[in-house]
Amino acid sequence: MLAISDNALVAQNGPAGSLADVASSTPPDHISIYVVRPGDTLSEIALMFNVSVNTIVWANNLSGTKDVHPGDTLIILPISGVKHTVITGDTLKSVAKKYDADANEIAQFNGLDPATPLDVGSTIIIPDGEVTTTVSRSISASHKIGREPYLGGSGPAQNGYYINPLPGARINQGIHGWNAVDLGGPGIMGTPIHAAADGTVIVARSGGWNGGYGNYVVITHGNGTQTLYAHMRNVAATRGQTVSAGQIIGYVGSTGLSTGAHLHFEVRGAANPFRNCSVGSVCEPQ
Repeated sequence: MLAISDNALVAQNGPAGSLADVASSTPPDHISIYVVRPGDTLSEIALMFNVSVNTIVWANNLSGTKDVHPGDTLIILPISGVKHTVITGDTLKSVAKKYDADANEIAQFNGLDPATPLDVGSTIIIPDGEVTTTVSRSISASHKIGREPYLGGSGPAQNGYYINPLPGARINQGIHGWNAVDLGGPGIMGTPIHAAADGTVIVARSGGWNGGYGNYVVITHGNGTQTLYAHMRNVAATRGQTVSAGQIIGYVGSTGLSTGAHLHFEVRGAANPFRNCSVGSVCEPQ
């Protein structure tokens, strides 16, 4: 992890390894899987993947830094952002403004209650935050070359590769978060969710907050990308399962950080096929 002025953090590749250790050698915007080995500590695992300890705690609903055991399967989410030490007068809103970030995402990532004042002296991570010094701007700009200007990054367009995971749904929210769109509409609760392309399920999580995703599935695809399907009512896939495009992998719900039934659909490593769709429209992927 590269540290620069005000502790800007630039995520880098996770380690290569077999499925027993890491699902694959993953690009910096992809999700990794790690199976805990005897003697592992959370801080060592975080260092191995160049992420914060909180990244792992947040994504796996851990009760604390000692809540890891041999054989546990951990989901490692990528993070690129800024580490900030809280000073007197700081609020989520002021910190988000300082780093051109999102207050809700700061709260979610750090497990903070938006209604509770920040603890002076504590350290928080600002997902995709940017510092304002000349050096920081230069490194931030170089880190984002070839990426579209939204959180999480994307990649090249893969025209025609992905099908609609929720046919007939409307675009509730355009590109946000980690290269995601929200798909929903009236009466959508319980509607089947389909794999957007052939691939292998690397995450199938039911129960828990799961970093705000609730019940969710991640599929890795042959073109080197991943798709993520969040807030499911029920998951209908298992980790390691091979799925075909159009296969049912779950059902629309409102679990995790969700204000209503919808599908949060992310693409990691490629442009989101719904990126040019208008909010409120029924739109087919490009």
